[in-house]
Amino acid sequence: ESEEERVSRAPAFSTMQSLMQNMENASPEQRTEVLERLEEMQLKDTLRMFNGLVERCFSECVTGFRSKSLTGPEEKCVTVCANKYLKHSGRVGQRFHELSSQQPEAAPGGGGT
Repeated sequence: ESEEERVSRAPAFSTMQSLMQNMENASPEQRTEVLERLEEMQLKDTLRMFNGLVERCFSECVTGFRSKSLTGPEEKCVTVCANKYLKHSGRVGQRFHELSSQQPEAAPGGGGT
């Protein structure tokens, strides 16, 4: 993941956190609106991740353009690259979740010690 991707993801993450915090006192209509917004943000994040995977793996693995299909080594490279990218993205998501779970405890007045 590039620095630009991390920076662009940070505001979305904080927006998502604030939307979730506002759910507690929200009316049913507001909750529906917030859930729709969260779904939209999740879709955008998924598309961003997929586009990053395609761009990265294509540029790393595809070297020839004389055939309509990938060569054996290119196909293997794309598979390895995609698996690595997905594992990395999953780990980043897991880490964000861990950090966001700890954040309210560390905030002033947020129940920390």
